[in-house]
Amino acid sequence: MNRRQFIKSTGVVAAATAARGCSPLPLSTPNLPGRVFIGAADNYRTNLVSVIDAGLREFPSFNVAGKSVLLKPNLVETSESDRPINTHPAVVIAAAESLRRAGASRIVVADGPGHRRDIELVLAQSGLGRELRDAKLDFVDLNHDAVVPIANVGNRTNLKTLYLPRSVMQADVVVSIAKLKTHHWAGCTLSMKNCFGLMPGLVYGWPKNILHWEGIENSIVDIVATAKPQFGIVDAIVGMEGDGPLMGSAKQVGTLVMGDRLASLDATCASIMGMNPGRIWYINELARRGFGGAAVADIEQRGENIARFKTRFAVLPQFNNLFA
Repeated sequence: MNRRQFIKSTGVVAAATAARGCSPLPLSTPNLPGRVFIGAADNYRTNLVSVIDAGLREFPSFNVAGKSVLLKPNLVETSESDRPINTHPAVVIAAAESLRRAGASRIVVADGPGHRRDIELVLAQSGLGRELRDAKLDFVDLNHDAVVPIANVGNRTNLKTLYLPRSVMQADVVVSIAKLKTHHWAGCTLSMKNCFGLMPGLVYGWPKNILHWEGIENSIVDIVATAKPQFGIVDAIVGMEGDGPLMGSAKQVGTLVMGDRLASLDATCASIMGMNPGRIWYINELARRGFGGAAVADIEQRGENIARFKTRFAVLPQFNNLFA
């Protein structure tokens, strides 16, 4: 019985927890640095499917054949400006096509935008809606999806139970497709912070106020430890520096970064931004819990050399310590 069938057959909290394999991880779990793939992509007209195909070949244990996949892009806000706020539609569509080639039985794109309740406006102004229609991909608004209560595995916040959208719980595989950006409260937002959008606004408010009150970094740990996304792709072709995640400026980087251990992926991305991931608490905490490694030197790099893409991102003054 697979995870999706198990949840459907029981419909209770304990079953949902077992179905997702959400047993608490011991805090003594050693770092498992794993590997990341760094692919070159100068612009969004590059053949991104081939870049993602190449990346997936570096993770043979990440197998989607015959499985349902939920792709979670970063759709923070509607925008008619040219600021790189959201995951670029070309990356989302390329990821879907690559995973189709890898044998995924069903692919849906889903998010719960933190600022706007009008999902149709978000999809229209981001350009993603049109691309999804052309690619015949379904979209699920996680803010308004039915929810499944599940025990909070992370235990960093005071929330004993988390309410995850049914579509997330029923998916065999969850892939975080994030945007490389600075963040005015968390320092940076990458594949793990992107998981805030898994949490439904009807439960947690806009912009996920309950999670903010509990502490952003603590909430990241709880969400990732409980939802356990299996893979991440970070859109670092054009990132955002300065007053991110909304009001910053475009920063050309020219890469897609991928990995099956999100702490390792985010540590690598933070290093590309010029930051010291050892100074980002939530990356280290989730590395300690078995989601990868925070020391970039210990992470096996595949694809392009990281040095090719390293470029210091401008940040708000309170985050200058992240570069030490």
